[in-house]
Amino acid sequence: MKYLILFFFVLAYTSSYASSKDKIKNKLEKTNNVYFKFVQKINDKTEKGECKLLYPKKIYCKYDDIYEKVMVSNGISLLINSKKIKNYLNYKLKDTPLDLILDKDYLLKKIDEIESIKENNENYYFKINHNESLITIFFDKENYDLKGWTTKDIYQNEVETYLLNIETNLMIDEGIFTIQKYIN
Repeated sequence: MKYLILFFFVLAYTSSYASSKDKIKNKLEKTNNVYFKFVQKINDKTEKGECKLLYPKKIYCKYDDIYEKVMVSNGISLLINSKKIKNYLNYKLKDTPLDLILDKDYLLKKIDEIESIKENNENYYFKINHNESLITIFFDKENYDLKGWTTKDIYQNEVETYLLNIETNLMIDEGIFTIQKYIN
């Protein structure tokens, strides 16, 4: 009898332990796009704005600043432009951490590969080692939404991005991901 009780205790503990990983994976599988406001910290500098993310690998972000900064990815290239810079900055998406963060299939594969999702008071999270850089992906503990990430930028500064007011699976005009619209 005591083995039966122990078996059910272990089974209940294992299912609740595994459930956060399964719930995150299930939520991510059902998410086609995400609209959110963000706060991004790079060293002592804080930037804010809003983004529309469309899986796979497309994102449009408009920053709340006087320079009208935008960041957009069409799934292949990543463009950053603003009134502050004379020429836009254009990168191959595959050379940036966003290539992985914006790839839902890659994230799902990584979730399958890890033994367990870690947690702190506010988030579930897991870490990815990529090109000698550590990426941490955060998920909300209540609704399992993608909640943010930490990465290193091209200058090796730590970048912390936190998502707020998250809405999923809204109608998004795919024309916003056309990079040519944002070239000065």
